[in-house]
Amino acid sequence: MYICISKEKKKMKELTLDTSLSCKMCEAKVQPLLDADPRVIDWEIIEGNILRVVTEGACQKCINKIIGEAGYEVKEQISSRDVDSKDYADKIIHDIPKIEYEKPKITSENAGKYYCPMMCEGDKVYDEMGDCPVCGMPLEKIPEPKPAVKYACPMHPDEIYDEPGDCHKCGMPLEVVMPESSDEEENEAYNDMLKRFKLSLIFTIPVALIAMLGHIIPSVHHQMLAFMSQTSWNIIQFVLSIPMVFYTGWIFMKRAWSSIITKNFNMWTLIGIGTIVAFSFSVFALFFPSVFPDQFKSNGAVDVYFEATCTILLLVMLGQLMELRAHAKTNSALKALLQWAPPTATVIRGNKDVIIAVEHIEYGDKVRVKPGEKVAVDGPILEGYGTMDASMITGEPIPQEVKVGDKVSSGMINTNGSFVMSAEKVGTETLLSKVIEMVNDASRSRAPIQKVADQIAKYFVPIVVSISVLTFVAWMFFYTGENAAVYALVNAVAVLLIACPCALGLATPMSIMVGTGKGAEYGILVKDAEALQLLNDVEVLMIDKTGTLTEGKPKVHQVFSFSDWEEDHVLKTAASLDKNSDHPLAKAIVLAAKEIDDTTFDIKDYQYIIGKGARAKLNGKLIQLGNHKFLKESLLNDRQFSLIEEEQGKGATVVYLLEKEELKGAISIIDPIKESAIKAVHDLHKKGMEVIMLTGDNKQTAKYVASQVGVDHFKADCLPEDKLALVKEYQEKGKIVAMAGDGINDAPALTQANIGIAMGDGTDIAIQSAEVTLLKGDISNLVRAFKLGEKVMKNIKENLVFAFFYNVLGVPIAAGVLFPFFGILLSPMLATLAMSFSSVSVISNALRLRGSKL
Repeated sequence: MYICISKEKKKMKELTLDTSLSCKMCEAKVQPLLDADPRVIDWEIIEGNILRVVTEGACQKCINKIIGEAGYEVKEQISSRDVDSKDYADKIIHDIPKIEYEKPKITSENAGKYYCPMMCEGDKVYDEMGDCPVCGMPLEKIPEPKPAVKYACPMHPDEIYDEPGDCHKCGMPLEVVMPESSDEEENEAYNDMLKRFKLSLIFTIPVALIAMLGHIIPSVHHQMLAFMSQTSWNIIQFVLSIPMVFYTGWIFMKRAWSSIITKNFNMWTLIGIGTIVAFSFSVFALFFPSVFPDQFKSNGAVDVYFEATCTILLLVMLGQLMELRAHAKTNSALKALLQWAPPTATVIRGNKDVIIAVEHIEYGDKVRVKPGEKVAVDGPILEGYGTMDASMITGEPIPQEVKVGDKVSSGMINTNGSFVMSAEKVGTETLLSKVIEMVNDASRSRAPIQKVADQIAKYFVPIVVSISVLTFVAWMFFYTGENAAVYALVNAVAVLLIACPCALGLATPMSIMVGTGKGAEYGILVKDAEALQLLNDVEVLMIDKTGTLTEGKPKVHQVFSFSDWEEDHVLKTAASLDKNSDHPLAKAIVLAAKEIDDTTFDIKDYQYIIGKGARAKLNGKLIQLGNHKFLKESLLNDRQFSLIEEEQGKGATVVYLLEKEELKGAISIIDPIKESAIKAVHDLHKKGMEVIMLTGDNKQTAKYVASQVGVDHFKADCLPEDKLALVKEYQEKGKIVAMAGDGINDAPALTQANIGIAMGDGTDIAIQSAEVTLLKGDISNLVRAFKLGEKVMKNIKENLVFAFFYNVLGVPIAAGVLFPFFGILLSPMLATLAMSFSSVSVISNALRLRGSKL
């Protein structure tokens, strides 16, 4: 899903675009799409392929999305210029709204409703469980975040309220009452299909035994005929087949009928036709045997295929069961995310702590978070402190310390400390809600490669039906042996069943669903399937330095003595103060001191000074440790200033140690370049990718980091417009560019790039500017994202091979081309088993992604 919102509503642009359009027929296909979009004010096609479009709020990517619905694309933007809106005043008849393409937001309004997994009708949802009216696939349920909550009085349990507050009878504060819910969400479609499958087994097993046991064991066949005539046995098969066709398997007949009347031919078309033909032929043969010649009869009765009808339906149900179970498994990542949303939170109202449901938290509320509690909303800390486990959000297992002014997000766990925060983002605006939305959207989206499978399926069914008819005709009129009509019917039905494009329809959606779920496990959130495909095609990666190439774990780099103190004494004295602090820099100093000596000095009157550092008394003397705010410029001589400047040039943080007002020494703390960053850049180079580092830092620091990491190029002192210009420059060279950044200053470049990748903790990123979001802002995770795109696309291609080439090879065999040479034929039952195996192969291959390592 891509969203483009114009910042200046009244500013219009005229875009001249080179497209894949080529003729008047192409123009006719895109005309209703362009006319329907309220941002397109005027347009025309010049010389067949050049599209001139006047837009208000739509960019090149937007136009590409619009005409992409008709199968066309924008190759490049030739020119762009501002135009006067007055010239088009007569064409503007509406306001310009925000438009979202491809997928709707999964909100509380449609949570719990149903959608087609094949997205036949786009974002349409249904209120009740059932089958898609277009393709016949069972509808899937959109997970419900949480059941509704109520409030009850502890003194009067019968008093139930919808909103928090006090009891109207006694004035006691109301308590939250959560409705009971099962740990595992009920899969209605799966349970319904399982019930049908169990019943079908009861009917199919005796039918199959009656039809086949006698052929396998001749002595049993003679005993059966001695006990009852063949016609009587056929009647029993008929009776047992009725509930199979008209009850347990009737849903497949309805799907087939829907596909025919809507002209959306698919696998159900073939299954329905094959089953009805076999059943109808058998019923007619049973009740009107005199119509058939003797070649159709054995043991005084016409050969019937009730066992084929039942077995076909049973095997199809088995395939559907496996598919529905696979869909449930691919939703496991989403369900796990939903569990991270706490049902209640403590809100301060009227100077009282009130426990209310998360749904009732309002913007601006003060929320108290105690040790061990999950954060319910997003916002800054107003008072107190805490240690946050953000592993669910960032994938980083090391807890982060937060204080006043720091922002925390829903889904984090406060492992230590207590604080009061302001509810800045609530409900669907929280980070956790957006993560859930993105995972859900991506799993339901369609990759461009899916269009290939759709086109194949669209024409494949009519072709197969034609081949089936030709097979019947060929066997009926050209086969010179006995029972030609029987061979004709059986082989025609076998063609219909083995050619079922079920696996073809699953090839792309299954891989996308599993792939997006796998990405979510690593904190890689992909907005849509197109982004997954683009990840596999990137040639140039532009990446921001800060927060991606360094470890994020400060370490002592060097200790300086500016007095008669030894360097070890400087470090030990600093550690004596910092052992009382939880600040990351303080921990680095304490850890470095422990490597030399595990003991520290006894200090008194320790005092932490916010924004500066700490002070204490050691042997009756005032010791101060902190940043430059403790320091007077005059305390540094030229040599000392030069040393400090050199360290800072490497991106180091310098803390100063003073005794009274005398500078005793300094400690350089640096955030080292990650070893993983060096390896990651190397891995990207192995993929043939050019890596460019962009940063707002000075040239000296940028050069040092770039040389250590091994990027191809770097650009320092970058402003947002500089990054945007560089992306355009490479795109003009015909390169596919990915831009990775924090999503705020980099938003223009993220939007312009072929694929934008937002990196960071997810709190400050402009998610709508990027197609991919990495919750853990680490370049190694970026490599994983590219690996994910590569593995998913490889998996899709493997699935298409399993499905398409299997059908291509299977249809001729079912038609009987091998019979004249080897005497090989496929019965309808074997054809159905082979067709089901094809679907199982695709599902199993897609599920392999769940076990793959990125």
